[in-house]
Amino acid sequence: MIYRVAAFYQFAPLADYRELREPLRALCASLGIKGSVLLAQEGINGTVAGTAEAIDAFAHELAHGEMFGGRLDNLELKFSTSEAMPFGRLKVRLKKEIVTLGDAAADPTRQVGTYVDAAQWNALIAEPDTLVLDTRNAFEVAMGTFEGAVDPGIRSFGEFKEFAAQQLDPAKHRRIAMFCTGGIRCEKASAHLLARGFAEVYHLKGGILRYLEDVPEQQSRWRGECFVFDERVALGHGLREHGLREHGVRERQKDASADE
Repeated sequence: MIYRVAAFYQFAPLADYRELREPLRALCASLGIKGSVLLAQEGINGTVAGTAEAIDAFAHELAHGEMFGGRLDNLELKFSTSEAMPFGRLKVRLKKEIVTLGDAAADPTRQVGTYVDAAQWNALIAEPDTLVLDTRNAFEVAMGTFEGAVDPGIRSFGEFKEFAAQQLDPAKHRRIAMFCTGGIRCEKASAHLLARGFAEVYHLKGGILRYLEDVPEQQSRWRGECFVFDERVALGHGLREHGLREHGVRERQKDASADE
């Protein structure tokens, strides 16, 4: 059986996020969907899997159903497949942030960097005055990244603030192009840099997953595999499963599962 996997997020005011938890859990259970969903006052973030019909019904409810009342009208949603169910159970959790940075000034509902589609990404990162920045954790970067990208060397996304304070300078780094797995960390990171006075901040729309889906392998500037937070472990071009299991990947996946 082939399962459909949906990775999704949107920053949107959800003042009633606590009340949404049980209805959302019940919807997923009724559709036989497993995976992880985070709810916070700032929005929703998750990756779930099920049959194609179940995932279609779930996605339709998020974007168009009564549960969210049209508040998720700009949902960033990506689909891939798995030959086995990539999640053991369903988790719907309440959080302070849907991706943890710990900076109240970094509010993607007010300002974010400039989105760059996968088709335009290669040209942007090839420009000599562009600092290409990987915002993911160090072990993710070690598995794969874009040519010439800077690895911030962080263990979790919450450390990005310290990296930016110590290593990035608005006067020196006039143009920054950042990327992450699905796009959500870049939303927070770009909002953080803009709040600190950086003038030109770009981020890859839909993240690495969208790039690997849309850009032909022969034109790609991606090298290696893209770590994902489920049992598939890593994906390559065309979002093909790589399933790397060695080098303690499973333990690090568990430790970092809230980052994306």
